[in-house]
Amino acid sequence: MSQLPFLLVDAFTTEPLRGNPCAVVLDADALTPAIRQRLAREFNQSETAFVDRAAPGSTEFTVRFFTPAEEIPLAGHPTIATVTALLHAGRVQLPASGAPVVLTLHLLHGPIRVDVLPAAGNEPPLVWMTQRRPVFGAVHAPADVLPLFGLAPDDLLPGAPIQTVSTGTPQLMLLLRDHAALRRAHVADAAALGRYRAGSDFFSPHLFCLGGATAAGNTFARHFGTPPDVSEDPVTGSATGGMAAYLWHHGYLDSPTFNAEQGHDMGRAGTVQVRISGPREAIESVQIGGTGVVVLEGGLRGDL
Repeated sequence: MSQLPFLLVDAFTTEPLRGNPCAVVLDADALTPAIRQRLAREFNQSETAFVDRAAPGSTEFTVRFFTPAEEIPLAGHPTIATVTALLHAGRVQLPASGAPVVLTLHLLHGPIRVDVLPAAGNEPPLVWMTQRRPVFGAVHAPADVLPLFGLAPDDLLPGAPIQTVSTGTPQLMLLLRDHAALRRAHVADAAALGRYRAGSDFFSPHLFCLGGATAAGNTFARHFGTPPDVSEDPVTGSATGGMAAYLWHHGYLDSPTFNAEQGHDMGRAGTVQVRISGPREAIESVQIGGTGVVVLEGGLRGDL
């Protein structure tokens, strides 16, 4: 019986069993959207990536991302994981010259650019994802949002708007006062959050503060989900892109390059490198970078 190859990849880390895990299924052309959704629920990761076949030597790949609940148009750590899987499986080759490789991933809402830089020392290759131009959405009332996470008005950084921002997937941005407030945050009522989300303009909430979990970081974040999606995502690339746009646009960053940290309190420490291009009032692009590590390889039954 033929099998479809799959890999489990930890993204935004150089160490296995840290960062954010993602299942990547290769040669997925024949899998219907319904089967892909069921497989994403079976893998039960925050996202599963499905990559269609491509001609040998191609630098263009068709990729779709599914959470356990639904397909989403763009995702950060699955992009890092997908490219790591393609490199590991020999579907993408880095030239002996050490020059970077530019890939195009064709996603649900169109193509994105991915730059792959050769490994530095013993580390894996560095993958840079260019996300979509930021879109700033609704501003939300603190009185409506903060209780959803067990937070009070003074837990928000004074003057910081609660706003939906999208660099491909719309996320709800909450800039909190400090690490203590961030660590206290929790989904106080999943049903209430689900109802608020259903009537709003965002996919999931991203809570963060200035200052990293370590001396190497500039921000620290947490990202929550609602059932059947995972309750908390260890390291969230798409939301990090939206967070970067939010912080740069609203004047909370001095530099357009920084390190975002997430997952440390979950035992899944991850680091996202971030680059922002363009002025605060007209951001041109946000790039997120990171490495991935393959921790598992296997095959799916071909008669699914």
